[in-house]
Amino acid sequence: MPSPSAPPQPRRVVVPAERVQGWLDRFAARHGETTWESTADAVEVTAADGSTARLLPPFPPLAPPRAETGAAAVYGGIVAHVLADRRVGVLLVRLGGHAAGVFEGTGLVSSKVGNRQVHGRSAAGGWSQQRFARRREGQVRVALEAAADVAVRVLLPEAARLDAVVVGGDRRSVDAVLEDRRLAPLRPLVVEPLLDVPDPRLTVLQSTPDAFRAVRVDVVDRVYGQQG
Repeated sequence: MPSPSAPPQPRRVVVPAERVQGWLDRFAARHGETTWESTADAVEVTAADGSTARLLPPFPPLAPPRAETGAAAVYGGIVAHVLADRRVGVLLVRLGGHAAGVFEGTGLVSSKVGNRQVHGRSAAGGWSQQRFARRREGQVRVALEAAADVAVRVLLPEAARLDAVVVGGDRRSVDAVLEDRRLAPLRPLVVEPLLDVPDPRLTVLQSTPDAFRAVRVDVVDRVYGQQG
Protein backbone atom coordinates (compact mmCIF):
# COMPACT_ATOMS: atom_id res chain seq x y z
CA MET A 1 0.00 0.00 0.00
CA PRO A 2 1.59 3.30 -1.04
CA SER A 3 2.54 5.65 1.76
CA PRO A 4 0.74 8.98 1.91
CA SER A 5 2.53 11.84 0.21
CA ALA A 6 4.32 14.34 2.40
CA PRO A 7 2.40 17.54 3.10
CA PRO A 8 3.40 20.54 1.01
CA GLN A 9 6.11 22.65 2.58
CA PRO A 10 5.73 26.41 2.88
CA ARG A 11 7.88 28.67 0.76
CA ARG A 12 8.89 32.13 1.94
CA VAL A 13 8.32 35.20 -0.20
CA VAL A 14 8.99 38.80 0.76
CA VAL A 15 6.49 41.36 -0.50
CA PRO A 16 7.25 45.10 -0.55
CA ALA A 17 4.74 47.22 1.37
CA GLU A 18 3.34 48.89 -1.75
CA ARG A 19 2.69 45.50 -3.40
CA VAL A 20 0.86 43.71 -0.58
CA GLN A 21 -2.60 44.60 -1.91
CA GLY A 22 -1.76 43.35 -5.38
CA TRP A 23 -0.20 40.16 -4.01
CA LEU A 24 -3.36 39.36 -2.04
CA ASP A 25 -5.53 40.07 -5.07
CA ARG A 26 -3.47 37.69 -7.22
CA PHE A 27 -3.50 34.99 -4.54
CA ALA A 28 -7.30 35.11 -4.42
CA ALA A 29 -7.60 35.17 -8.21
CA ARG A 30 -5.42 32.06 -8.60
CA HIS A 31 -6.63 30.00 -5.67
CA GLY A 32 -10.28 30.96 -5.26
CA GLU A 33 -12.39 32.67 -2.64
CA THR A 34 -10.48 33.32 0.56
CA THR A 35 -11.16 33.56 4.28
CA TRP A 36 -8.77 35.01 6.81
CA GLU A 37 -8.02 35.16 10.49
CA SER A 38 -5.77 37.71 12.11
CA THR A 39 -3.81 37.72 15.33
CA ALA A 40 -1.56 40.37 16.80
CA ASP A 41 1.40 39.25 14.71
CA ALA A 42 0.09 37.42 11.63
CA VAL A 43 -2.73 37.08 9.12
CA GLU A 44 -3.67 33.53 8.08
CA VAL A 45 -5.33 33.36 4.65
CA THR A 46 -7.03 30.19 3.34
CA ALA A 47 -8.20 29.87 -0.26
CA ALA A 48 -10.98 27.71 -1.72
CA ASP A 49 -8.47 25.20 -3.15
CA GLY A 50 -6.81 24.72 0.24
CA SER A 51 -3.79 26.92 -0.42
CA THR A 52 -2.71 29.03 2.52
CA ALA A 53 -0.64 32.14 3.10
CA ARG A 54 0.63 33.31 6.47
CA LEU A 55 1.52 36.99 6.36
CA LEU A 56 3.94 38.32 8.95
CA PRO A 57 3.74 42.11 8.96
CA PRO A 58 6.42 44.46 10.21
CA PHE A 59 5.87 46.42 13.40
CA PRO A 60 3.25 44.26 15.11
CA PRO A 61 0.72 44.23 16.63
CA LEU A 62 -2.08 44.38 14.11
CA ALA A 63 -5.61 45.40 15.02
CA PRO A 64 -7.62 43.04 17.30
CA PRO A 65 -8.23 39.64 15.61
CA ARG A 66 -11.35 38.89 13.62
CA ALA A 67 -12.39 36.51 10.81
CA GLU A 68 -14.60 36.87 7.80
CA THR A 69 -14.84 36.40 4.03
CA GLY A 70 -14.14 39.41 1.90
CA ALA A 71 -11.88 41.40 -0.35
CA ALA A 72 -8.14 41.36 0.19
CA ALA A 73 -8.21 45.01 1.22
CA VAL A 74 -9.68 44.13 4.61
CA TYR A 75 -7.46 41.18 5.53
CA GLY A 76 -6.69 42.06 9.09
CA GLY A 77 -6.10 45.64 8.07
CA ILE A 78 -2.64 44.54 6.98
CA VAL A 79 -2.46 46.77 3.90
CA ALA A 80 -3.17 49.93 5.85
CA HIS A 81 -0.82 48.71 8.58
CA VAL A 82 2.21 48.30 6.33
CA LEU A 83 1.60 51.57 4.46
CA ALA A 84 1.30 53.66 7.62
CA ASP A 85 4.03 56.25 8.08
CA ARG A 86 6.20 55.62 11.12
CA ARG A 87 9.18 57.32 12.67
CA VAL A 88 11.80 54.58 12.70
CA GLY A 89 15.38 54.55 13.89
CA VAL A 90 17.85 52.32 12.05
CA LEU A 91 21.18 51.05 13.38
CA LEU A 92 23.48 49.06 11.09
CA VAL A 93 26.72 47.61 12.42
CA ARG A 94 29.45 45.45 10.95
CA LEU A 95 33.03 45.32 12.13
CA GLY A 96 34.70 48.27 10.50
CA GLY A 97 31.50 50.09 9.49
CA HIS A 98 28.33 51.51 11.03
CA ALA A 99 25.38 53.71 10.18
CA ALA A 100 22.48 55.22 12.10
CA GLY A 101 19.50 57.08 10.74
CA VAL A 102 16.00 58.28 11.48
CA PHE A 103 13.25 57.76 8.90
CA GLU A 104 9.92 59.53 8.64
CA GLY A 105 7.97 57.12 6.47
CA THR A 106 10.49 56.27 3.75
CA GLY A 107 12.38 59.55 4.00
CA LEU A 108 15.73 59.73 5.78
CA VAL A 109 15.64 62.85 7.97
CA SER A 110 18.93 62.49 9.86
CA SER A 111 21.89 60.14 9.65
CA LYS A 112 25.55 59.48 10.37
CA VAL A 113 27.79 56.91 8.73
CA GLY A 114 31.31 55.95 9.82
CA ASN A 115 34.00 53.32 9.65
CA ARG A 116 36.95 52.07 11.67
CA GLN A 117 39.66 49.72 10.40
CA VAL A 118 39.50 46.17 11.75
CA HIS A 119 42.05 43.69 10.40
CA GLY A 120 41.08 40.14 9.53
CA ARG A 121 42.25 37.16 11.54
CA SER A 122 45.87 36.09 11.14
CA ALA A 123 46.91 32.52 10.34
CA ALA A 124 50.38 33.07 11.81
CA GLY A 125 51.37 31.30 15.01
CA GLY A 126 53.38 32.03 18.14
CA TRP A 127 53.99 35.47 19.62
CA SER A 128 53.28 37.16 16.33
CA GLN A 129 49.75 35.78 16.29
CA GLN A 130 49.16 36.78 19.91
CA ARG A 131 50.28 40.36 19.26
CA PHE A 132 48.07 40.50 16.19
CA ALA A 133 45.10 39.16 18.16
CA ARG A 134 45.56 41.80 20.87
CA ARG A 135 45.76 44.54 18.26
CA ARG A 136 42.66 43.24 16.52
CA GLU A 137 40.75 43.12 19.81
CA GLY A 138 41.62 46.75 20.35
CA GLN A 139 40.44 47.65 16.85
CA VAL A 140 37.15 45.82 17.41
CA ARG A 141 36.60 47.64 20.70
CA VAL A 142 37.26 51.03 19.11
CA ALA A 143 34.98 50.21 16.15
CA LEU A 144 32.08 49.19 18.39
CA GLU A 145 32.54 52.23 20.62
CA ALA A 146 32.43 54.45 17.53
CA ALA A 147 29.19 52.78 16.41
CA ALA A 148 27.68 53.32 19.87
CA ASP A 149 28.73 56.98 19.80
CA VAL A 150 26.94 57.44 16.47
CA ALA A 151 23.79 55.76 17.83
CA VAL A 152 23.91 58.08 20.84
CA ARG A 153 24.28 61.10 18.59
CA VAL A 154 21.61 60.22 16.02
CA LEU A 155 19.06 57.92 17.69
CA LEU A 156 19.09 58.69 21.40
CA PRO A 157 17.70 62.25 21.08
CA GLU A 158 14.79 60.78 19.09
CA ALA A 159 14.02 57.87 21.45
CA ALA A 160 10.80 59.36 22.81
CA ARG A 161 9.48 60.01 19.29
CA LEU A 162 10.44 56.72 17.63
CA ASP A 163 7.87 54.04 16.87
CA ALA A 164 10.59 51.40 16.56
CA VAL A 165 14.29 50.77 16.09
CA VAL A 166 15.40 48.44 13.28
CA VAL A 167 18.85 46.87 13.44
CA GLY A 168 20.95 45.20 10.79
CA GLY A 169 24.37 43.83 9.96
CA ASP A 170 26.29 41.42 12.16
CA ARG A 171 24.24 40.13 15.12
CA ARG A 172 27.16 39.95 17.53
CA SER A 173 28.31 43.47 16.68
CA VAL A 174 24.79 44.91 16.92
CA ASP A 175 24.22 43.26 20.31
CA ALA A 176 27.55 44.54 21.59
CA VAL A 177 26.69 48.11 20.59
CA LEU A 178 23.25 47.93 22.19
CA GLU A 179 24.85 46.82 25.46
CA ASP A 180 26.24 50.34 25.83
CA ARG A 181 24.47 51.69 28.92
CA ARG A 182 23.77 55.00 27.19
CA LEU A 183 21.52 53.18 24.70
CA ALA A 184 19.23 51.60 27.31
CA PRO A 185 16.24 53.75 26.21
CA LEU A 186 16.49 52.30 22.70
CA ARG A 187 16.52 48.61 23.61
CA PRO A 188 12.74 48.24 24.23
CA LEU A 189 12.11 49.74 20.78
CA VAL A 190 14.19 47.19 18.84
CA VAL A 191 12.14 44.97 16.52
CA GLU A 192 12.98 41.83 14.55
CA PRO A 193 14.07 40.59 12.10
CA LEU A 194 17.71 41.60 11.90
CA LEU A 195 18.31 43.12 8.46
CA ASP A 196 20.88 41.33 6.33
CA VAL A 197 22.88 44.20 4.85
CA PRO A 198 26.36 44.64 3.35
CA ASP A 199 28.93 47.01 4.84
CA PRO A 200 26.95 50.00 6.10
CA ARG A 201 27.16 52.97 3.77
CA LEU A 202 24.80 55.85 3.13
CA THR A 203 23.23 54.15 0.11
CA VAL A 204 22.70 50.97 2.15
CA LEU A 205 21.08 52.97 4.96
CA GLN A 206 18.83 54.83 2.50
CA SER A 207 17.56 51.53 1.06
CA THR A 208 16.52 49.96 4.39
CA PRO A 209 12.82 51.00 4.24
CA ASP A 210 12.37 48.51 1.40
CA ALA A 211 13.34 45.77 3.86
CA PHE A 212 11.88 46.91 7.17
CA ARG A 213 8.46 47.76 5.68
CA ALA A 214 8.14 44.49 3.74
CA VAL A 215 5.79 41.62 4.62
CA ARG A 216 7.18 38.10 4.94
CA VAL A 217 4.74 35.49 3.61
CA ASP A 218 4.82 31.72 4.10
CA VAL A 219 2.83 30.14 1.26
CA VAL A 220 1.57 26.56 0.92
CA ASP A 221 0.27 25.77 -2.58
CA ARG A 222 -2.26 22.92 -2.61
CA VAL A 223 -2.61 22.87 -6.39
CA TYR A 224 0.55 21.66 -8.13
CA GLY A 225 2.19 24.25 -10.31
CA GLN A 226 0.29 27.21 -8.89
CA GLN A 227 2.30 30.07 -7.44
CA GLY A 228 0.94 32.55 -4.95
